[in-house]
Formats: sequence, C-alpha cells, structure tokens
Amino acid sequence: MEPMQWLTLIVFGLTILAVITNVIDSTLAALLGVAVMCWLGIMSEADAFKYVDWNVMAILVGVWIIAGYFGKTGVPSWLSIQALKLSGGRPGLLVIILTFLAGFISMFVDNVVTILMMAPVALPLTKALKLKPVPVILMIGFGANFMGTALIIGDLPPQMLHSVAGAEFFDFIWHKGRPSSFPILMTTFLITLGAMWYYGFRGHKRVTDMGSLGVEAKIENPLFATVVVGWFLGTVVAMSMREHIGVQLGFIAMTGAISLVLVLALLGDRVKASSFEECLQGLDWRAIFFYIALFALVGGLEKSHILDKLALALKPIFIDNYALGATLLYWITVPIVGIVEHDAYILTFLYTIKDMAQGGIEPWPLYWMLLWSGTLGSNLTVAGAPALYVALTLGEKEEGRKVSLREFLAWSVPFTLVCSAVCYVLGMLIWVLPYAK
Repeated sequence: MEPMQWLTLIVFGLTILAVITNVIDSTLAALLGVAVMCWLGIMSEADAFKYVDWNVMAILVGVWIIAGYFGKTGVPSWLSIQALKLSGGRPGLLVIILTFLAGFISMFVDNVVTILMMAPVALPLTKALKLKPVPVILMIGFGANFMGTALIIGDLPPQMLHSVAGAEFFDFIWHKGRPSSFPILMTTFLITLGAMWYYGFRGHKRVTDMGSLGVEAKIENPLFATVVVGWFLGTVVAMSMREHIGVQLGFIAMTGAISLVLVLALLGDRVKASSFEECLQGLDWRAIFFYIALFALVGGLEKSHILDKLALALKPIFIDNYALGATLLYWITVPIVGIVEHDAYILTFLYTIKDMAQGGIEPWPLYWMLLWSGTLGSNLTVAGAPALYVALTLGEKEEGRKVSLREFLAWSVPFTLVCSAVCYVLGMLIWVLPYAK
C-alpha cells in the first residue's frame, strides 16, 4: 500500500480503538478521527460532508421524533398489561412475551428508545411476580437489539444497506424471489425465545389471581394516543411505498415527524403534547453525530481505495468456494461485533462487498449474512451494542448491585449462540447455497 493509505488505515484504526475502549467519549473520538483525516489531506472537508448519507440521518431523526411521542402515549404500558393477561399468570411465559414485544417494537423504533419504553413497564411486573429484574431487563435488551434489522426503519444497519445497495422497504420481506430479513429473523427470534424459555424461565409458579398483583395500565389521553399511533402507521406505510411516491425515505420520515408535531400543536390542550423544543431536546444528538462521523470515516477508507484492496484480497475466497466464503464472513463477524461497535464494522464491509460485486461476485447473499451476523453477534457484550449497556444499567439500578461479567455472559452467550446458529442455517439454505451452485 502507498504511504497515504497506511496513514488512513492508522487514523481509522486508532479512531475505532478509541471508540471501543471509551477512553474518551465515542462520538468525540469519531469526530476527531474525521477532523484528523481532513487535516492530513486524506480527504477534504467537502469530501467528508459528501460521504455522509444525509437521507439516512433524516430517517433517524424523523422516526426518533415520532417514537418519542409514541413512548408517551401509554401504549407500551397497555401492551405490557395485555402481555401479562396473555401469559395467564405464568412468569416465564410473560418474560418471553415481553421480549417478543420489545423485538416487535424495535422494528419501528430505535432499540435504546424501545428499552427505555419497555423497562419501566416490565419492572413492576417482575416485582409483582417475584422475578429477578436483571435477567428480565437483559432479555428485553436482547429482543430490542435483535429485530431492528428485520425492516428498514428500526435500526441503522438496514438503513445503511438502503444507502449502499439500494435495498427498499419490501426487499426486507421478500427479495429476489425468496424470503429475506423479516421472515428469517422472525423465525430465528421465535426459536431463540423458545430455547431461552427452556434455558432460564421455565418452572416458575403460576399466579392464578392476577388481580392481586395490583398492576394496571391506562392510556391517559386516548386522542393523543390515537393521533400518534395513526401518524406512526401512516408514516411507515408511506415509507413502504417510497418507490411509487418517488421521494427519499428521509423526506418521508421528516414529513411524518413535522406534520405530527404541527397537528399536535394545533390540537393544543386536547392532547397536552410536548412542545417541539422539548421534542428536539429529547433526541439523542450524541448518537446522531456519531453516525454522521461514522459515514465520513468509512468515506475516508473509500477515498483512499483501501476498501478496493480489501475486496481484491477477499475475492479469490468467494470465487473458489462461495459457501465457505459466506460462512467465514458470518462466523468471523459474530465474535468481532461482540467487542467492536457493530455499525462501523457493518458499514465498512457493506462497501467491501459492493466493491467485490464489481468483480463479478454475487453480493446479496453476502449483504444479508453480514447484516444478520453483525446484528445478532452484537448481543454478546455491551461493547457491541450500546443498547445492552442501557438495559444492564437499568437492571443494576433496580437490584441495587453491580452485575458481574460472568452473570451477564451467562445470559448473552446462550442467546447469541442459539440465534446466530439458527439464522446461519436459514441464511445458508435460503440465500447462500442457491448461489453457490
């Protein structure tokens, strides 16, 4: 490699190391890495701005604004009480239903936001049923981190696939004549939940008199809840029809968010919604700036043609044995994203696969296997998925003690191994092997 490429690789590596180790704030580290690349002439400040996919940023901000209002409707609390009723007073089954509910919500709402909505609701239920809070909150965290890649809305990796490869809403349900992310991940999720129930939640005594538990949830303002949920569903439908509407997903998400704020403002005291200023203050701007810097950092690698060289180096593996190459990609990714922030890893290799596609390698099975392994493997530790740190912190606060790494891994390792193995089998049978022939 040329000296400038080595310099780029060093700056990128040091930046990611700073992000992983959290020596300084991860967002600050990422922004500093971009600034250093610009000052060293690796790319110009105009290049850095250009490499950011502002459409993806608009999707994040728009969906987060709507999700912020959704969390205040009381609907998540109401759903949790329905989960209790559905469980028939069986504590172990309730945990599985709550985890499934967190996973379902995370298909449309950021995983951290999902945890912050679900945890306060789940904790009173665990107390009433005499369950330990930490395993329950961790399961909700795993579920929220699991299903975000099932559709294009919930998490950054599917939005990055939209940015890099042009995947649309319905591509995550059915793509190239075969089931894709939603059906494969949903099947994997259900099997994993069954395994985790058997592993850690069966055998709890059933509560026959659920009225004695003293837990209830009421939607305080039905009009507010109806407007927000209706607007949320309308925005999702509009995003699913993007190809027919003819505008970018980010524009649809922002239109949905801004129009919702306007309608709530016009309804005034009838809904008693937060002001637009309060709504903006509730956004995770730290995460937004991190994602902006992430796109620019990977853009620096692209600008220096390092990803081209990586693609050239990997290409012979996939030419010689496509199935073996996909297997290596999948199982190398799982442990790596357990200790490395998975968004950066996924974005880097999405561009690498795109470069390999220009050399004749079929990219789509690899795109999907990367996305799934990168999402599922991140459940291994809190380093891979910041959402799990939030869940762990809430559990520790509730129990008033520190959770050891050994205790955390006792839940995260079996969950990650089961879901990764199931998804690998499905991915190979449905996607990889048909292209390997």
